[in-house]
Amino acid sequence: QVQLVESGGGLVQTGDSLSLSCAATSGTVRGYTMAWFRQAPGLGREFVAAINVNGDRQDYADSVKGRFTISRDNAKNTGNLQMTRLKPGDTAEYYCAACAWCGSADWRTRSLYTYWGQGTQVTVSS
Repeated sequence: QVQLVESGGGLVQTGDSLSLSCAATSGTVRGYTMAWFRQAPGLGREFVAAINVNGDRQDYADSVKGRFTISRDNAKNTGNLQMTRLKPGDTAEYYCAACAWCGSADWRTRSLYTYWGQGTQVTVSS
């Protein structure tokens, strides 16, 4: 059993940067693909970014490519999402997720992820 806790959300202005963290407070994420999803009010939960077990391969949604960077620290059992040049359209609840058997699967598939955090709110004002 893995418990994930996100932190780092907040209210920022357009163009600002923000860094989200995901800590495994129970269990370990060392053998898991990690990802970030987000959900805006009234919309479904959408893929943002994912990173493989070793941290040497990443995938990004087109809407955040070039602005967001996903990373992980297996020694610290944490994941991170560095967000730059934030836009009002980035406003959402951000969720960290871990997948045990993602491997070569499509990391953007929400149902692959077994463990989820409770979310952290990011609000970008115009």
